[in-house]
Amino acid sequence: MQHQQPLCKSPAGVAQRDALTPAMRKVLQGIERVTRTPFHEQTAQAARQAYERTAEVLDLPRQPLPLVQDLAIPRRDGGTLPARLYKPDIGSALLPVVLYLHGGGFTVGSLETHDSLCRQLAYRSGGAVLALDYRLAPEHRFPTAVEDAFDALVALARCGGQWGLNTAQLAVAGDSAGGTLAAVCAILARDAGIPLAIQLLITPGTTAYADTASHRRYGSGYLLEAQTIEWFFAHYIDHTQRVDWRFAPLEAPDLEGVAPAALLLAECDPLLDEGLAYADRLRSSGVSVELELVRGVVHDFIKMGRALREAHQAQDWCAQVLRAAWTPPNL
Repeated sequence: MQHQQPLCKSPAGVAQRDALTPAMRKVLQGIERVTRTPFHEQTAQAARQAYERTAEVLDLPRQPLPLVQDLAIPRRDGGTLPARLYKPDIGSALLPVVLYLHGGGFTVGSLETHDSLCRQLAYRSGGAVLALDYRLAPEHRFPTAVEDAFDALVALARCGGQWGLNTAQLAVAGDSAGGTLAAVCAILARDAGIPLAIQLLITPGTTAYADTASHRRYGSGYLLEAQTIEWFFAHYIDHTQRVDWRFAPLEAPDLEGVAPAALLLAECDPLLDEGLAYADRLRSSGVSVELELVRGVVHDFIKMGRALREAHQAQDWCAQVLRAAWTPPNL
């Protein structure tokens, strides 16, 4: 892909949006008409409450499913983590399953903010989804989210059968910060000998510092603001720790042997370049990679199904790659 030249600025200082689809531009204009305080001007607690209120406004209605069940997942210190299991089928057969890790900059987000998306992934893929409510910063700083996510993956691999899940068909997925956690879990799973069918990474963060060309190009006026990214990271991790590969998977010394990957990226997203770089790094390590770059949309577009046809198409694509990964080669 050839990157566009840096966008010019309007007199008001807002980036021109010629690359956006008309529907995407209309969504952003609608968001801007609503008076709201940016996350980076709020406390973490207030930002969480605001995100809970608005996260599913543009999402599809919550798809009815035969089973939606809240669970408690054991973690390494003896405590438990809230989780939610979504099943599109409650027949006798064990279902393949994906551990889903929500986005929100490691600081906001919950089972509720991503309930619609998880329901859609279960409904469209035919497999089960286990969503995790990992602990958030600043109360729980790096590497707590990583440890929580991997503890859930280990518990799923060991105990999934008791929930009617086929642990031989196990996947991990996430969006944004959750995509980062999913990528890290795939590396940890390789090292622990836990086989994964696929790692599905939706607009993931992978770099140590927000210093790529796409951060400069799309860091203002495209929903995910540069100031908000820095606010997220300041809550989550010390600046000197950012080269730790558990925060920035591109820093991992070795990616050979990790699970096959599917990456869904948005063209007008500050995280675009690091997603492309991670796909390249995986390929150079001999990992099978499927890449879908959606033109003219911004970060988090997959949760805008009421307004964007691209969200429907992206959810179908995610479901298709899960189904393909779960299908035995001889079928």
